[in-house]
Amino acid sequence: MSKRTRTQNPLTRLAHAGREPARFHGFVNTPIYRGSTVLFPTVAALESNTQDYTYGRLGTPTVTALEDTIAELEGGHRTLLTPSGLSAIVTSLLAFLGEGDELLIVDSVYRPARRFCDNVLRRLGVTVTYYDPLIGAGIEKLITKKTRVVFTESPGSQTFEVQDVPAIAEVAHRAGAILILDNTWATPLFFKPFEHGADVSIQALTKYIGGHADIMLGALTATKEAAAAVTKAHEDLGLCPGPEDVYLGLRGLRSLGARLERHQRSALAMAEWLATRPEVERVLHPAFPTCPGHDVWKRDFTGASGLFSILLKPVSREAVAAMVDGLDLFGMGYSWGGFESLILPFDPSEYRTATHWTHKGPALRLHIGLEDIDDLRADLEAGFSRLKAAA
Repeated sequence: MSKRTRTQNPLTRLAHAGREPARFHGFVNTPIYRGSTVLFPTVAALESNTQDYTYGRLGTPTVTALEDTIAELEGGHRTLLTPSGLSAIVTSLLAFLGEGDELLIVDSVYRPARRFCDNVLRRLGVTVTYYDPLIGAGIEKLITKKTRVVFTESPGSQTFEVQDVPAIAEVAHRAGAILILDNTWATPLFFKPFEHGADVSIQALTKYIGGHADIMLGALTATKEAAAAVTKAHEDLGLCPGPEDVYLGLRGLRSLGARLERHQRSALAMAEWLATRPEVERVLHPAFPTCPGHDVWKRDFTGASGLFSILLKPVSREAVAAMVDGLDLFGMGYSWGGFESLILPFDPSEYRTATHWTHKGPALRLHIGLEDIDDLRADLEAGFSRLKAAA
């Protein structure tokens, strides 16, 4: 990281970090490097293995440009790219856990990560314990001599509990455990993971960094102390993201600041409107006092992205289907962070174990995209009319 970029605003870093136009004949974007074989000029060079690039799976200038930029934005020592957000989670866990170790993982964690823990880590002899996302420093009661990793996701990507990461990190470090954080919702612009105690920060670059719903990509960034273990696991697993996805991740990153500002503004306006609707019982948006952990969000975060949930008053499944199926602008899909608005019914009671989901009505997760806010509101207004008619 240069002194020049270290002292500049993150928005300026987004535009300039990781770029070396002079190295690429003046072109402002790092080109796409496709390739497996890298040639060595001499036997000595081959045996020393010290040149910048040695094999395509281990990195290219395109990969380096994105990794260096993310490391700079997050404030970490090193970033490694993976083919998806889930593969970044898997790599970070396997880097530190082995037979006989214990993992403490938040109950609101991304569900595919939960499946990996239950189906793979347990089979490898790792004890997996889920904890209340609002536990804070109380997690000390769950720490044992075998606890190796504490995994956090703040806020949870469906129910939006905001975790007290600094308090949890302090307890974890005192016990000699690693603190891993999924920082996808906030991105490095709205939450600085290493300033709040994280050892490893994960992002699904598929979401806001890509920004256009057209890539699969993940990243894990580590402190200097944690980087060696993460690097070894990454290499041992043979992870290698596609060159086009890496390039598109770089391209999306450059406009992240402008897009997040719009996502934040529109999502807050939509959440405020939805809070007034008679069909809505509660809004789960970290910027709202009704959201669990709101005070922590105010203390630690500098903004809110476009993803939040609403809890509807009890209605039939058929009524919810009538509402959602007829929407024109809100698509129904599992991702988020792109330019398009999305809506997804969910029921966390199916898989939560450390906490109990007590809401009796349906729940909807919304991602507010870059469309006109009045058009989005009209689309949902028509949906609520269908819901009422079918109730």
